Amino acid sequence: MKRIPLRAVAVQAAVVSLAALLGGCATQLPSHAGRQASTHVADTADTQLGRAIAGMPAKPGTSGVFPLSVPVDAFAARVLLMRAAERSLDIQYYIWQADTTGTFLLDEVRRAAERGVRVRLLLDDNGIAGLDPDLAMLDAHPNIEVRLFNPFVQRRFKALGYLTDFERLNRRMHNKSLTADAQATIVGGRNIGDIYFGANPEHEYNDLDVLAVGPVARDVSRAFDEYWNSASAYPAAVIIPAPDPQAADALDERLAALRESPDAAAYIAAVRRSDFVHRLLARSLPIEWVPVRVIYDPPVKAEGGLPSADLLMAQMGRTMGEAQREFDVVSPYFVPGELGTEALARYPAKGVRLRIVTNSLAATDVTAVHAGYAKRREDLLRAGVRLYEFKPNAERAPENDAGAQSGFRGSSGASLHGKTFSVDRTRLFVGSFNVDPRSALLNSEMGLVIESEALATALSEQLDQRLAKLAYEVRLSQDGSLEWIEQTDAGEVRYAIEPKATLGRRIGTRIMSWLPIEWLL
Repeated sequence: MKRIPLRAVAVQAAVVSLAALLGGCATQLPSHAGRQASTHVADTADTQLGRAIAGMPAKPGTSGVFPLSVPVDAFAARVLLMRAAERSLDIQYYIWQADTTGTFLLDEVRRAAERGVRVRLLLDDNGIAGLDPDLAMLDAHPNIEVRLFNPFVQRRFKALGYLTDFERLNRRMHNKSLTADAQATIVGGRNIGDIYFGANPEHEYNDLDVLAVGPVARDVSRAFDEYWNSASAYPAAVIIPAPDPQAADALDERLAALRESPDAAAYIAAVRRSDFVHRLLARSLPIEWVPVRVIYDPPVKAEGGLPSADLLMAQMGRTMGEAQREFDVVSPYFVPGELGTEALARYPAKGVRLRIVTNSLAATDVTAVHAGYAKRREDLLRAGVRLYEFKPNAERAPENDAGAQSGFRGSSGASLHGKTFSVDRTRLFVGSFNVDPRSALLNSEMGLVIESEALATALSEQLDQRLAKLAYEVRLSQDGSLEWIEQTDAGEVRYAIEPKATLGRRIGTRIMSWLPIEWLL
C-alpha cells in the first residue's frame, strides 16, 4: 500500500499547468453556518486514565513519555487507549486507510461512542479514499462528529479538484494524534493503515510514535481544539452524501470477513500479546517523566500567509536549541533546497557532527522527492555531512532486540517513515515534520520536543549500532563521484550507481531533477 500520491498529483498538475489554466473554476465550499464550536473535555481527573496517571511519580513541569517503535505495539496502544477512554476521544490524522487495521479502528471508534464516549474525528480529506460511506455512518451517531480538513467538493474524482482549486488543495493537514480523556495521547509519524502497523505482508514503514501522559496530553487537546474549530475544518455532513441505511451492516460484514481471514487473525493474536495500556493502567509501564512540549503549525497555515516565525520549523529551532556537538536528522522525505543545504553545511563547519538518514531511491515511495534530494547530495557531502540511505530490504530486528526499540526495523520490503531529530543526545523531536518544502511551507505539522537524555541518546546509539546494516552510507569517491557503501557479512560492497534501483527509476529521477518543482516536494 503506497503513500497517498499528493506529491505526484501536484507535480503532474504543475508540469501541464492545468492548475493555472483552470484556477478560476473552483467549486464553492459550503458555508460554516450552523457549525458548532467545541473544546476538549477537561474534567477527566476521575476517569480510569486520570486516576492511573495521578498515581504515577510525576515531577513538576514534566510529562510522561514512552516510545512506540514496534508496529504491532503502536497499533495495540491505539486500540487499548480507545478502549480505556471514558469521556472523550479526539483523533486527528492525515491518512486513514480502508484496510484491516483501518477498519478495526473504525470499529473501535464506533464502540467507544456506544459506551457514551464523545468522539471528535478530524481527517485530512486527501487521505480517506473509499471511506465516505463509513464516515457518514459514524457521523450520524449522536456521540460522534466527523470533520474533514480542507475538503474536496468533488467526491467521485477527487484528484480533479487539484485542477480547479490547486492553490487551496495543495495545502494539507499532516498532523497525527490520538488523545483519550485529555489524559493520554499518541503523537508521531504513523497514519492509520496496515503499512504503518506491520499488517501489510509486502511492505512496512519503519516509524516512531510516542505515548505521552500528563500535562502534554492536555496541550495536544488544546491544539486539537484549534484545528477542530478552524476555518478549514468542515462538518462531514455538508461535504459527503448522507449515510446509507445499510452502512453499519456493511461495516459489520467487512469486520466479520476480516476476523475469518488467517492473516488478520494472526495479526490480532500478535496485538493481544501487546499490553501497553494494560501496563499503563497497572502503573507498570516504564514511563519517563521529563519536560515535553507540543509544537505545531497554526491551522491558518492552510490558508497561506502565515509569518515564518509562527511556523513549526521556527518553533523547533527555538525549543530544541542549537546543536553544539551532534545533530542526527531522520527524515524519509528529505529535500533541503539551496538555502537548507547552506544552513546544514554550517554544522560541520563549526565542528558539529551532522548525520542525516533518509530513504534510498530503491526504498522511497515518492521518486519526485528523491529527485529533489539527489541534486543536493554532493554539496552536503563536500561540507562534511554524513549521509545514509535506508535500504529497501533492511534486515528485520527481532521483537525483543534492542534495535527494535529505536524505530529502525526492517522487512522484506521497507521504507523509512519516522521523522525524528536528536540534538546533542539530550533533546529529541518526534512528529510528522519532514525536512522538505512541503512540511516547512505548505502542510500543517505537529510533534513533541522531549528533553530526555535517555531517549535522545537511545536514538543516536541505535543509529551508531544499526545504520551499517539498515542503510547505505553515501560518500564521495577519490574522483569526486558518488558511491554507496554497503556493509555485509562478506565485507564492504561499493556501488557506483544507486543500489537496487531500477533503470526506469534512475532515469525518471534524473528527468524530474531538471524540473522546477522543488517548492512542491
